[in-house]
Amino acid sequence: MPEKHATDPLLEASDLTVHFDIKRPGALPWRGSDSLCAVDGVSLQLQAGETLGVVGESGCGKSTLARALMRLVPVTSGQVTWLGKDLSGLSAAELRDSRKDMQMIFQDPIASLNPRMTVGDSIAEPLRSLCPELPRDEVRARVKAMMERVGLLPNLINRYPHEFSGGQCQRIGIARALILEPKLVICDEPVSALDVSIQAQIVNLLQELQREMGLALIFIAHDLSVVRHISDQVLVMYLGNAVEYGPSTSVFESARHPYTKALLSAVPVPDPRLERSKSVQLLEGDLPSPINPPSGCVFRTRCPVAIQACAASKPSLQYTSGHGVACPNTEIA
Repeated sequence: MPEKHATDPLLEASDLTVHFDIKRPGALPWRGSDSLCAVDGVSLQLQAGETLGVVGESGCGKSTLARALMRLVPVTSGQVTWLGKDLSGLSAAELRDSRKDMQMIFQDPIASLNPRMTVGDSIAEPLRSLCPELPRDEVRARVKAMMERVGLLPNLINRYPHEFSGGQCQRIGIARALILEPKLVICDEPVSALDVSIQAQIVNLLQELQREMGLALIFIAHDLSVVRHISDQVLVMYLGNAVEYGPSTSVFESARHPYTKALLSAVPVPDPRLERSKSVQLLEGDLPSPINPPSGCVFRTRCPVAIQACAASKPSLQYTSGHGVACPNTEIA
């Protein structure tokens, strides 16, 4: 784990593992299920008001990790501690109560909204579900105030999602997530479906709201430029494993793992001359199946600096000055 802070973390995961039992297409009825390892022993910490960026290729387990942290999918092993309490030990009522402090923003802003509900009803839904004692007038007043806070006109409260653009729908999703004034918001690729100019507006809005409300964010994205802009810590995942983890500045300026270096080399540079002259590290081969991952280091089949020791055992994150890297090649780590 990274170096401990003076205060207890808001959220902490220890050796978190999520497996899914699946049947192969066309498998015989009497054949047993295969185990798909979506998240494999990931540990992390998040302080109040901090942003953790989670990056990696599609299918690396980022979204599953996010859902496991909120107990939206069952955890196979490991522990998630929220405000000092083990989430796995909470009753259904206690877990429901904790939802007031943990909310989520989803990738597709339009699909995440019920087309049959007005935007006012969508934003108010968490309040009505988790704070049923609030009178209707107060709920409506809070919804209008939150709409204005995220840059939406309150007089649009009775309109439906199809009457809004993608960026406006994502603002509605943000309003819905923040209406309960949570301590943590998990953003599951909240800008990937938006135009570049709208992406910047949404990211700036999230940062502004974070400062105003003291939010902690987990920001999942493919765009490393956005992650670098918004994150305090960065977790790099590959095939369900954490391969590099540390302060954003350290990871982006002094990346150690070959996978992180390959991801960073693919980030576009705004200067055409520098873009043409830079060296892009292309990864060879295909992403292995999470049903049958490679032995030892899961990245070794595509790693340009793999050595024999990489196949022997799975590497764990080894930390230097709070910057962890999981690589058996001691010249890299």
